[in-house]
Amino acid sequence: MLPILESFYYGHLIYEEKRAPKDPQYYQLSRELSKATIAWKEKLSSEDFTELEVLIDLQQQIQGMEMAAAFTHGFRLGAGLMIEVLSGNDGERG
Repeated sequence: MLPILESFYYGHLIYEEKRAPKDPQYYQLSRELSKATIAWKEKLSSEDFTELEVLIDLQQQIQGMEMAAAFTHGFRLGAGLMIEVLSGNDGERG
């Protein structure tokens, strides 16, 4: 396994590919969502289902933006924590 910086440089760290949780409930919920989508496709007219898909796509775009913001915030927080720990500048006044 390459060190993190080399992996990053060579493009081996692709967050989007590794974001699926390992929680078994994730896969169960994913299957339920697929079944529900198929059920709605059978219930709705073609036009109505297309409108529902547009709505779902908008929600997914919003979730993607939220995930990117959370990842960035978490990364900055972690980096800030490491800087604080390594510099010994923990805000203590003495």
